[in-house]
Amino acid sequence: MTNFAAAALLLSAVAGFSQPAAPVKFSLADAQAARKEIMKDREETRSWLKSDPGSYLAAIRRVDFGGKSELSVGSAEGNDVRLDGVSSRHLKIVVKGDQFEVAAVDPGAAFSVGASTAAPAVRSAALAPGAIRVGRYTLKLSHQGYPAIIVFDPKSPRFKEYHGVPYFPIDLSYRYAVKLVPDAKPEIVLIASSHSGARRATRVGWFEFLAGGKLCRLAAYHLEEPGVDPEALIVFFRDATTGKQTYAVGRYADPEKQAGGSYLLDFNTAYSPACAFSSFYNCPIPPRENTLSVAIKAGQQDPHYH
Repeated sequence: MTNFAAAALLLSAVAGFSQPAAPVKFSLADAQAARKEIMKDREETRSWLKSDPGSYLAAIRRVDFGGKSELSVGSAEGNDVRLDGVSSRHLKIVVKGDQFEVAAVDPGAAFSVGASTAAPAVRSAALAPGAIRVGRYTLKLSHQGYPAIIVFDPKSPRFKEYHGVPYFPIDLSYRYAVKLVPDAKPEIVLIASSHSGARRATRVGWFEFLAGGKLCRLAAYHLEEPGVDPEALIVFFRDATTGKQTYAVGRYADPEKQAGGSYLLDFNTAYSPACAFSSFYNCPIPPRENTLSVAIKAGQQDPHYH
């Protein structure tokens, strides 16, 4: 064992850490495959942002339900969500618990479920949070405890603002195979958000790893919101690059569960929240406990779309 590794284990024991994860060790072939995978993901992100109908840049409006249980959609004045090219009173959308009830109002009015242009037209549906298509528009039915409709337009003028997405160079020393240290009593916490009140999440446990020669610990959360995969974990974090090279609110990382119960935590795939690109999104703000003193020079840099 090296002197550094021995010192790290001693410090981890004093700090109450389990044995922290070191970066993944790769063969040359594995390293090349990991780099190829990361580059592919980055190019797909850039392509999606540049022109996809569901891109952050395609979002043109957000209408919150607020104290209402029902919002109207149509081309006429007085609708809560006004859209060109649809009937005057096209839809009504009602929030009922964790679901949305969508119904056509005008004769001949219809919508399709999901974002696909091939989906059949219907006049009513009870839906979990997701998307519907109305004319050329996609309406995202967002819940998060604060229901809203986000309108996406394939003709959004914001596509003209596209200038790419910057990333740090790939550095596989920020790629970890790490065990989740479970919280003995998983706790519901309130996480501040960029657009609404606090959002509920369960602090499931912690990931512990070595970065920049220091012991680091980040809490992993599960958002307690309609439509969230019950197995999904997310890490909201800030580090020494935040507000400098990276977005001022912070960044996110999605741990991937592996065979055997460990997780792949790769900061090369860390990303800026949607609110870094558009003001129409409601994004969790990393809690104070997930602030690192080290610089995580991996993943997405500040995209500068504001």
